[in-house]
Amino acid sequence: MLLSQLGAVLLAGLFVCSATSVSTRYDRSMQSGPHFVSTDDLENLLANLRRSSSNACCGLLGPDSISWKINRESALFLAATRAALLQLAHPWVAAAIAQHSTTFHNPIARFHQTFRIMFTISFGSVEQAFAAARQLHRRHQGIRGTLSESGGRFATGTSYEANEVDALLWVFATLIDSSVLAYECALPPLTAAELEQYYRECRQIAPLFGIPRDCTPPDWASFDRYMTSALESDMLGVSAATRQMARCLQDGAGLAVKPPLWYRALTVEILPPRFRGEFQLNYGERERRAVKRAVRWIRRIYPYLPASLRFVGPYNEALSRLRGRRRPGLSVRLSNKFWCGKASLLDWRSDLAPLSADNPQISRGKVIEP
Repeated sequence: MLLSQLGAVLLAGLFVCSATSVSTRYDRSMQSGPHFVSTDDLENLLANLRRSSSNACCGLLGPDSISWKINRESALFLAATRAALLQLAHPWVAAAIAQHSTTFHNPIARFHQTFRIMFTISFGSVEQAFAAARQLHRRHQGIRGTLSESGGRFATGTSYEANEVDALLWVFATLIDSSVLAYECALPPLTAAELEQYYRECRQIAPLFGIPRDCTPPDWASFDRYMTSALESDMLGVSAATRQMARCLQDGAGLAVKPPLWYRALTVEILPPRFRGEFQLNYGERERRAVKRAVRWIRRIYPYLPASLRFVGPYNEALSRLRGRRRPGLSVRLSNKFWCGKASLLDWRSDLAPLSADNPQISRGKVIEP
């Protein structure tokens, strides 16, 4: 269950497509129409990002960031299907998934491939994150086609192409929004200052996904308004084919074991009401009781899980490497196999120094602990 649901979130993100968003353009020079991110554009974004990074060995954000605090949590799977459904609600994302993705044919392999990229971006060094960004961009370059049915404001036959800024922004936004929701399902709510810092950090790494920073809302309040506007707009719309894909996700994306009732009910609970209706998802008294019980137990147990279970393997591996350990421990290797399909995600030997006085960010004890 966890494999298929978590994979779905980022699988949709990997096969995004082009659309002109409802958002107010934050870069006024790009208002004339869709803007496609070329290889040269990406390299310029990465060059600017490199100049702003202060500690290449700790990655773009580092262990004292709010992003590491949030992204390390296994509990993010709680909003995985919610994010995937919001992405599918964009007709061009749905078309790209249907026409180009193996999500529903080999969900585990696609899950592993996707998370190898995403966790490398989150917890790898600067060079590792840049390599993952280039791989992601290359994968997008072959994603193009036309809509086979209308959806939202887009007519049948509308052309789409990956690596378009507004569509990339929508997918990126669903991940940010859903990550916060999932975190707060299991743990105490983030403070206003933490939300602002988290969003600031997300803006910082947006260029890795081909999104210029000046095309993103400037602060958390603006981001919240962007989400509200998009969710109410005709940029989104659920077709009959998209509804069928949503049912497949809810049923486990082709895996033998169907997700439990509480998980499927939680997905519907945290969806915006409009899309509960458009996806025609059941949510009655039985589902409400299941969500209430599940959230109560999650909040009671999850915060006290050992780090080897609570935190994803790549996070624990990153901490091990930064502390000078040359090989992740058994529990980390097993977690990595689950999340990424391989025992060690990050080969830091070439570009990361071990913990020492030359690595003050770690030696001063700024690693976030549970």
